[in-house]
Amino acid sequence: MTQDRPDNILEVASLSKAFGGLLAVFDLDFAVPRGIIKAIIGPNGAGKTTLFNLIAGFYPVDAGRIVFDGRPITGLKPHQIARRGIARTFQTVELFREMTVLENVMVGRHIRSRQGAVSLGLKLPGTRREEAAIKEKARYFLDFIGLGRKADDEAGGLPLGEQKLLEFARALAAEPEMLLLDEPAAGLNETETAELAAVIRRIRSELGVTVLLIEHDMKMIMGLCDRLVVLNFGRTIARGTPAEVGANPEVIEAYLGRPNEGCVPKDKT
Repeated sequence: MTQDRPDNILEVASLSKAFGGLLAVFDLDFAVPRGIIKAIIGPNGAGKTTLFNLIAGFYPVDAGRIVFDGRPITGLKPHQIARRGIARTFQTVELFREMTVLENVMVGRHIRSRQGAVSLGLKLPGTRREEAAIKEKARYFLDFIGLGRKADDEAGGLPLGEQKLLEFARALAAEPEMLLLDEPAAGLNETETAELAAVIRRIRSELGVTVLLIEHDMKMIMGLCDRLVVLNFGRTIARGTPAEVGANPEVIEAYLGRPNEGCVPKDKT
């Protein structure tokens, strides 16, 4: 018999984090239902990236708890959280620029290997078969995001939009249950943003991965996400569907613009 899994893949309760005298996140509560695309939005300095760093284990939690897939992850190291099934990308593209596109994705896959990246890199006995399996899986995810034809290209030579997609592939290579995307559309033009949004939809629909993202491109967010959480000064000021959030007077005042501008937010960055 298969054990029932919780409806919410992620639960954050009474979460707080301060840096010196600056309270970055305060008494934050929200949940992410399994299988949805959810966005965290808010002005610069609202605590969004700090929240991601707390979830992923890059910062220690001052107070509160984080539960992933029914188990607490508060206090775990980033590699332990990654093994539990959370992968992430960053605001600034962080690739191994002198490695090939395929090698970058293989690095992301090594977290699932039994031998470990060091043993595989040294070609120790018993690792060749696993290395071949890692390469095959990496090619699968490159094909999935549309970069299979560039597997042997140097990662640093890709245009920004393709570098962002390569980060997606590297994160997906770990086969996560949930993907954290930190401003994936930053620096992209409208066409590249639309292509990226289409890939995110496929990640959810075809791979079954839950997506939690931070983004300032509000046109993209309103057309992509099932639910939103709005932060301001580290606190939640609204949550709901894009339509509900766009009509919330407190959100309009704090972030989205004047009431007569409708529910499409203005990015104040």
